[in-house]
Amino acid sequence: MRFLKKAGIVFDRFNDILVWLAALLLTFVWISVSVEVFLRYFLNRPMSWTFESTENILVWITFLGAAWLLRSEGHIKIDLVVARLKPRGQFVINIIISFLCAIACLVIAWYGVRVVSDQFQRNLHFVTLLAPLMWPLYTIIPISGFLLFIQFLRRTYRYLADWRMLQASSEGSTAKP
Repeated sequence: MRFLKKAGIVFDRFNDILVWLAALLLTFVWISVSVEVFLRYFLNRPMSWTFESTENILVWITFLGAAWLLRSEGHIKIDLVVARLKPRGQFVINIIISFLCAIACLVIAWYGVRVVSDQFQRNLHFVTLLAPLMWPLYTIIPISGFLLFIQFLRRTYRYLADWRMLQASSEGSTAKP
């Protein structure tokens, strides 16, 4: 149990670092697009790499912050049905959904590794102006899928622990003295 707690702390710190990296990339995008606008409209000297680089960086930003966002429960939830259930029903639904999402993220990570490996072996390039290799740009998808898998498992475990506490407290309150 102590190992899991330490591993959780390390995992959280790693996700914090990835979010800071995403923030740095976002800052780079903001600056490069601003410079691009200035150069294009005021000096008539556009940079050819800005648009394509921005597209790729935005994908990385999304995937770098995904597990961190899940940890902080900052994602959008549509819980019209779940919110109307009793607490036990909410826990059961949340446990099932979190576990199924963990499996889905593991599948994404697995197939992502296969796709990136194929791109690497075949030396595939994007058919664009800069023509970068595909595999370095897609590498973030299996990495993020695996991080989300772990985070969804942690979330499932947390819901299970909370559900057990709810059951223990309800059993204690119904026991007769």
